[in-house]
Amino acid sequence: MSHLFRNGLLGAAALLATTALVPAFPAYATTQGQLDSFANAFGYKLTVVPDAAGTSFDTRLDLTLPKTLPDSGWALYFGSVAAIDVRKVVSGPFDLTHVNGDNYRLTPKAGAALKGGATYAVVMAGASRSEYLAMPNAYIAVEGLTPRIIAATRPVFDPASKLEALPFVTPFTDEKTAKSGPADATEWLTPERAFVLNASRAVTQARPEIVILPTPVSAKHLEGKVLNLAAGIRLSLTGLTPADITVALAASHLRQAAGGVPVSITVNGKGAAESYHLLAQDDKIVITAADAAGAAYALESLSQQAAFEHNRLKPIEITDAPRFGFRGLHIDVARNFHSKAFILSTLDRMAEYKLNRLHLHLGDDEGWRLAIKGLPELTDIGGHRCHDLKEDTCLMPQLGAGPQGNPTVDGYLTRADYIEIVRAATARHIEVIPSFDMPGHSRAAVRSMEARYRRLMAEGKPEAANEFRLQDPDDTTVYDSIQHYNDNTLNVCIPSTYHFIETVIDDIRAMHDEAGTPLKIYHIGADETAGAWTNSPACQALVKAKGLDPAHMTPYFITEVSQILGRKGLEPAGWSDGMGHVKPEEMPKAVQSNSWGGLFAGGVAEAYRHANRGWDVVMSTPEVLYFDMPYAPDPKERGMDWASRGIDVFKVFAFMPENLPANATVMTDIQNHGRTIADSEPLAAGRRITGMQAQLWSEGVRTDGIAEYLFYPRVLAMAERAWHTGAWEPAYVSGKSYTYGDGQVNDAQLRADWQGFSDRLTPRLAELDRDGVQYRLPAPGARITGGIFEANLAYADLAIQYRPKGGKWTTYTGAVEVRGPVDTRSVAPDGRRYSRIVTVR
Repeated sequence: MSHLFRNGLLGAAALLATTALVPAFPAYATTQGQLDSFANAFGYKLTVVPDAAGTSFDTRLDLTLPKTLPDSGWALYFGSVAAIDVRKVVSGPFDLTHVNGDNYRLTPKAGAALKGGATYAVVMAGASRSEYLAMPNAYIAVEGLTPRIIAATRPVFDPASKLEALPFVTPFTDEKTAKSGPADATEWLTPERAFVLNASRAVTQARPEIVILPTPVSAKHLEGKVLNLAAGIRLSLTGLTPADITVALAASHLRQAAGGVPVSITVNGKGAAESYHLLAQDDKIVITAADAAGAAYALESLSQQAAFEHNRLKPIEITDAPRFGFRGLHIDVARNFHSKAFILSTLDRMAEYKLNRLHLHLGDDEGWRLAIKGLPELTDIGGHRCHDLKEDTCLMPQLGAGPQGNPTVDGYLTRADYIEIVRAATARHIEVIPSFDMPGHSRAAVRSMEARYRRLMAEGKPEAANEFRLQDPDDTTVYDSIQHYNDNTLNVCIPSTYHFIETVIDDIRAMHDEAGTPLKIYHIGADETAGAWTNSPACQALVKAKGLDPAHMTPYFITEVSQILGRKGLEPAGWSDGMGHVKPEEMPKAVQSNSWGGLFAGGVAEAYRHANRGWDVVMSTPEVLYFDMPYAPDPKERGMDWASRGIDVFKVFAFMPENLPANATVMTDIQNHGRTIADSEPLAAGRRITGMQAQLWSEGVRTDGIAEYLFYPRVLAMAERAWHTGAWEPAYVSGKSYTYGDGQVNDAQLRADWQGFSDRLTPRLAELDRDGVQYRLPAPGARITGGIFEANLAYADLAIQYRPKGGKWTTYTGAVEVRGPVDTRSVAPDGRRYSRIVTVR
């Protein structure tokens, strides 16, 4: 999932060092205090520069050495999620070594004479397209001393926007950096271009009188007098218990009172799951729901509308049911940890937006985040990162974690934490789906169990040491995973691997049972497995004994684990690339496939192929639903960009999950070209997509606040599409193809629906303000034409402020005459937070 640096060797000797090599200052015996001073004074600057041919870009790391240098040998460790070809680095007096994953080590060459106070350049082929893809917290290590972060590489936070900034990254100024090559048509979304784009999507129409999100199937105001909900409501329940709606009531704007408006809620088991009917008229409210979830959703809808009408509710009738039974969010807490408080807060938001699945990604290469009974090393070691080359006490730092670990990126959920999360989810009618990615993406587990092995062998307990070992010690296979690890894959041919997996699954089941909610689905992961095991004697023996295909051992593993899950009464789930290679007849009857193939890269055919197998297919499309991607192609928008250069709220809103080829009409590919999507493997009669899930991978998500910025408000658009079918969505026709701009999606209907959604966003953003959620505020579109400044927003009815350079902020009320450059920003409904500032000239 990493953006890969382009290969290429820089030949410009002038970029090597700004100061010639001369003998170093007199050496001294390095102490901890001196190392601390060295790290604090060390200069570190990352700049994107043209390559030697002037046709592409490279990354130059400028290192300014303090005037006093350590006596002892020192090493600089830094992270890069983009692969660096160390053979093609122009490094002057330094050697660059790839440690593992995103971890690199820079050391002075033997005999190199470094000069204190000098600046040296290390030039690496290729460059990122965002100022936020660099990893912070580079550090200096000297043997025998505590490593220290280079102070210049620490992130800072802007008090106005609350956004993280990386001061060691030189701001990008050349728009050519937006392109991956000559054929790339991507342009930065400048304020001027954003203004035109925003205006093209806006529609002049009456503001909606019903503001419920996601949109109900049917909602209409009726004749009659208003219901005074300021006096509260008085509940009567049939077919459900107060516990079924306790959380929904507590989160609502409604309060119970003996003299309040009578509200009767009946669960009758009729109709579609999670459906409800609400009639508010004649001084009473009658709710009929298919189940307890439907009853809770009815109260959420009532609360949203009542708050909008200031508790003077006009008579209203709502008939509602979800589009999909699976409406999920995926949170990666493995790469960088996210707190229990963040997860619980996310559950609150999910309940408000009628989402019902939380997929917790708990284990990956960079971390194992759930305590498992009897295997303390998984979290004692796999849950923490520090500078331990042997990894006896922790994993080596990855993703900018720093040498002592960091409480915002390290940690794990205790059993009590997880049980609390499951109970909280159940109270909100949300199912928790745990996931530990296997057999690849498993380095944290592998290294933790190797540490366990070494400990028990040292204690003279070889049988116990081997019980949960995940590697064949005689395996000499050399491989490189997609995230550049050489030791991150479970050995699928040894019994201890499956014993380990069953132990983990059984303990998670026990936690769910203790929480009072049985485990139903377990997500295997099963994606992006490296070419491992070729030289594993255990695998060679298994292949020979069972007549297996040595090139297809990952499907063997997936099938074996799926059968284990099936015997336990659990539905196996996995990412579509791995699941696609198994033999369906060898799998359990119920299987879930998360479709993450690209829309323009065969993902449509793959999704329909898996649906035709009778599997539950949950659309997890990267170009639309990977919320770790940036909102826009702008160097100041954070996010990975391998799948999309920009996923704005409109793009999520316009996604058509049940007619996948139709997305070609309204979306371009990653290089901003319009293309055709052919329905090459049509859905069979009676088959359909069964759900949607938005993903937040956490390689660059180092705080809960960054996670919130990337999630919201895109989650609301995702919830809208997962619950409600737009009138503008063309019905699926088997075999029908679509091409960008072909007019087969009703543009006028789409824009009108979008405008209504945008108008209804503002109350939801105000709720996020109330709950302290650091959602993304849209940077204004703006332009100056003939000295007249104009501004608009991509979504929501928010205040816009502007100022001349060096002037005071003024609220924008319409086109205004200005002189010179103008800064502009949007303002949160509560006035306490601002978007990033953009400047027009």
